[in-house]
Amino acid sequence: MLSGMRPTGKLHLGHYHGVLKNWVKLQHEFECFFFVADWHALTTNYDDTRGIEESVWEMVIDWLAAGVNPGSATIFIQSKVPEHAELHLLLSMITPLGWLERVPTYKDQQEKLREKDLATYGFLGYPLLQSADILMYRAGRVPVGADQVSHVEITREVARRFNHIYGREPGFEEQAEAAITKMGKKNAKLYRSLKRKYQEEGDVEALDRARALLKEQQNISMGDSERLYGYIEGGGKVILPEPQPLLTPDSKMPGLDGQKMSKSYHNTIGLREEPDAVAQKIKVMQTDPARVRRTDPGEPEKCPVWGLHKVYSDNETQEWVQQGCRSAGIGCLDCKKPVIDAIVEEQRPLHERAREYEGNPELVRSIIEEGCEQARDAARETLDEVRQAMGLAYR
Repeated sequence: MLSGMRPTGKLHLGHYHGVLKNWVKLQHEFECFFFVADWHALTTNYDDTRGIEESVWEMVIDWLAAGVNPGSATIFIQSKVPEHAELHLLLSMITPLGWLERVPTYKDQQEKLREKDLATYGFLGYPLLQSADILMYRAGRVPVGADQVSHVEITREVARRFNHIYGREPGFEEQAEAAITKMGKKNAKLYRSLKRKYQEEGDVEALDRARALLKEQQNISMGDSERLYGYIEGGGKVILPEPQPLLTPDSKMPGLDGQKMSKSYHNTIGLREEPDAVAQKIKVMQTDPARVRRTDPGEPEKCPVWGLHKVYSDNETQEWVQQGCRSAGIGCLDCKKPVIDAIVEEQRPLHERAREYEGNPELVRSIIEEGCEQARDAARETLDEVRQAMGLAYR
């Protein structure tokens, strides 16, 4: 499983609720690669790179503070693994220009960022760089929101095209049959039975069972495993497996003005914001305009603070807010206090974890160095197969 973020500096609670809490959960369910997408930052901010380095380290500390564990996941910086650039280049040789031009976010971003000159190859090609990021680690799952599914789909198309062009290696069937034998008599018999059921009867469940069987095999190499994936599907060797989107729910974290929390709207609460600053930001939040005086009744649905209650407050507190606001039984500061307390309490363990890293930048760098080495090992393995398939493995 692979996911990444552009380095934009310190993160806010929208990132925590929308991405990081999910990462913390996924790191215990998948082999996870989480990367700092610094090259992706250049696709729109190539003209001002002064803050990238500081933003990288601040963001990594936020990840660690949120509970992303370098012992459970590989954390690395994209540009420290140059294999990403090579795979991007090689994939660009086979990717039709029209595929990139029709990615929905291509024109959307151009429209949103009209003040920037985005008539660059880097901006056009950033979905393909994303594809290289994903395919480099043969990620089976990519956590994305609904608006990013198109990026996973183009990755699937690129992988399919690559496998179609380069997957028919000389002696493919002979090598596949030899790999089946290595599985042992019992597993080989089961694999052949499942292969027959899928190819002759169209039994999709048999295909899923065969894939699960191959994942369990200890006696065959990754290359043989990919060969047998392709063999059961009736094609060639699957060099670059097609990933699937892992849909994540949209972040329900509203900003201080009721809109989605975003740096663009200047309505954020920082992931590591100090308690006094959190309290001050919420105390000055706008409320229902109808509540001019303490005695004026209000409507929670018209108040941005209510959006925060829906994230942080239990049913009993929400009921207290609903009744108290509409009857003017509570004031706006009374209403805001449970939210302040809940956010400060949520951030408390984040602050505690962050202190270890804030005071020890060398520890953060050593975590990244180790993660980069692990990522490069996996990346080299993929690139070796890609080069060999393309006839570039000179001896």
